[in-house]
Amino acid sequence: MMRTPLRPLARILKARERGENPDAIERENRRLRGEASRDHARQRAEGRLLVMSVLFLAAFMTVGLRMGSFAAARPEEPQTDGAAPVIYSQRADIVDDKGRVLATNLLTHALYAQPPLMIDPVGTVDKLVKIFPDLDRDRLIKDFTGGRKFVWIKKRISPEQMQAVHDIGDPGLLFGPREMRLYPNGHLAAHVLGGARYGTEGVNSAEILGVAGIEKEYDKWLRDPANDGKPLKLSLDLTVQAAMEDVLAGGMKLMNAKGATAVLMRVKTGEIVSMASLPDFDPNDRPAPLLKGDPSDSPLFNRAVQGMYELGSTFKIFAVSQALQMGLVTPDTQIDTQPFRFGGFTIHDFHNYGKTLSVTNIIVHSSNIGTARIVQKIGPEAQREFLGKLGLLEPTPVELIEAPTGRPILPKPWSEMASMTIGYGHGLADSPLHLAAAYATMANDGRRVLPTLIAQGGPRRPVKQEYGAPEGAQVIRPDVARKVLAMMRAVVTRGTASYGNVEGYQVAAKTGTADKPNPQGGYYDKKVISTFAGIFPVTNPQYVLILTLDEPSDTSGKIPRRTAGWTAVPVAAEAIRRVAPLLGLRPEAKTPDVLDGIQLVKSSGDGKDDE
Repeated sequence: MMRTPLRPLARILKARERGENPDAIERENRRLRGEASRDHARQRAEGRLLVMSVLFLAAFMTVGLRMGSFAAARPEEPQTDGAAPVIYSQRADIVDDKGRVLATNLLTHALYAQPPLMIDPVGTVDKLVKIFPDLDRDRLIKDFTGGRKFVWIKKRISPEQMQAVHDIGDPGLLFGPREMRLYPNGHLAAHVLGGARYGTEGVNSAEILGVAGIEKEYDKWLRDPANDGKPLKLSLDLTVQAAMEDVLAGGMKLMNAKGATAVLMRVKTGEIVSMASLPDFDPNDRPAPLLKGDPSDSPLFNRAVQGMYELGSTFKIFAVSQALQMGLVTPDTQIDTQPFRFGGFTIHDFHNYGKTLSVTNIIVHSSNIGTARIVQKIGPEAQREFLGKLGLLEPTPVELIEAPTGRPILPKPWSEMASMTIGYGHGLADSPLHLAAAYATMANDGRRVLPTLIAQGGPRRPVKQEYGAPEGAQVIRPDVARKVLAMMRAVVTRGTASYGNVEGYQVAAKTGTADKPNPQGGYYDKKVISTFAGIFPVTNPQYVLILTLDEPSDTSGKIPRRTAGWTAVPVAAEAIRRVAPLLGLRPEAKTPDVLDGIQLVKSSGDGKDDE
């Protein structure tokens, strides 16, 4: 209730003198004051309403514009905040020593969907599965009809597939440009290259990361913008690699082998010209890793680097080299080769060679007994130190991400008995690459050679070794190395590697056959690793070839033959015959100790010296 103000007596008296009614005047005044108050309140309310209307309209327009921008923009997969790393889709090429491309990037497209924009999701799925048979139809229908805003369909499609999807005509199917890693030579050098995958992804770009091999080992270098697109140049020769893989595949089939590997290395530099491992894979479509069973059964397994094998009589060269260097024997020293029993263990030879053999003939005929006698003179500690200097007791420093896993298997303890068996290639397991580097050291006048896959002048990594001598260190005296090479030449002309005598190339070699260890204990009776270890041409050593067959069996004779002389040697001879001209080696004039060339065919002979 409004309070009525008191009227002064003077105002009342004056109003009566003028003949006016004071009560009527007061009522009119109250009415006018009420109208003024209501007008003021209405004006304030209208002002507030106007402000609220403006604010509401601004908010509505902001939300509308934002929704419009979302509708017009291409959707992306969830990304991290603004501090996330930039996606570098560029990756440097990998080339061989002549600049031929081994790995490169290719512009392609990814396929994704915006289900809200799709006209006929189910019909579109039916058409997609015809183009991509590996797609899960039910899962895709669920994704397209379940309220999702974004669905990846394929991260990489071919131009033909892109056209087929385009022909479907559904506006909800969209393409995003990106680069993919391409290996134009397919399976060739697969274990060296390794493979790549996508890392951080968006619809318009994707980061390419190495997953194995040289791609993984040099991943940062290949992605580094500071290199300005400079390719990574390897020591491989693409033509030689193709020839080696072709011969190896043929030999593996011919000899009924489970697997095979070959390493071809330059003697002076340690550069690997060819590295092959079978079975292999296509890095463009890299298979999934083997989750159980024998890892060597996987095509991803690099036998040249990861395979640890007892390499048999190829190790006899090291025992003889050390004994010559220590002055314990000469090439003509006669060694007792009569049956030898030590510590309850009897050492056997494949044939009875009589009471004695010269050191040279111990190598030529591959005598286990003679080698064990020589190792006895050397002693376990000296043997271990010598093999360590050759790099045979630790992983190779080759530039592959798998190299550290190729750790030699050493005897525990390194006893006198163990040292004798190691002397003829049992009890110590190394990779074919270990053997290649050690033989290259022998051929390099005894100066240490380290294996590498990077061409000269390339970004080679510093080498850290625990036992191995530094690169170029004189591990074996030159005169000793030359004497051993002469013995190896005799192995080819009149010993266990006679099928490896390739006309014109003066091959020196040693063979090795070792029973495979049984995981349950002991060794298998009829499963072996057979190895050819060769140097050519011996008159001017330039290349080392190590070729190994896993569980070979030559079945052309009356009984299966598994030793290297019958299996690995003929395959290696064919490999040398094929690659020597590609390497620029001119055949030398025929000399009296050179046999006729041997073709890669099964021999009809009945026996060979054991290795």
